[in-house]
Amino acid sequence: MKIQIKKFRQLTLDELYTILKIRVDAFVVEQNCPYPEIDQKDQEATHFFICQQNEIVSYLRVYYRLPTDAAVGRVVTPPAFRGQGLSRALIQAAIVEIKKEGKAESIYLQAQEHLSPFYATFGFEKTSDIYLEDGIPHVDMSLSILN
Repeated sequence: MKIQIKKFRQLTLDELYTILKIRVDAFVVEQNCPYPEIDQKDQEATHFFICQQNEIVSYLRVYYRLPTDAAVGRVVTPPAFRGQGLSRALIQAAIVEIKKEGKAESIYLQAQEHLSPFYATFGFEKTSDIYLEDGIPHVDMSLSILN
């Protein structure tokens, strides 16, 4: 399993198209949540993804919300590839890369509430009460990376 890490301008048109399709399929269609998936953060983000047989099978992005606060988001694995540890591998890679860059003191994410135990396995802690984001229960989580 090879994790690819690319800045926006390094993505090929095919990679960008596939990433956006995977995200829309999951976050708009599968979750029945019609909202603008393209949010102006992709251009500043670093994109992490895994390919199997030239097909993107898992994805996430990292960007900086504040100079010392990285954010992980849009974590997605299509249904046919779930349960293989792909998202786990990407999150681990993102944490390593953020630490390596040395700019962040913490990593923030907005987790769907039912996935908060998954993110807790990496050390993320809840920092908010449950709230609705596009009709789906979410919770803010943070991981301190100061050492």
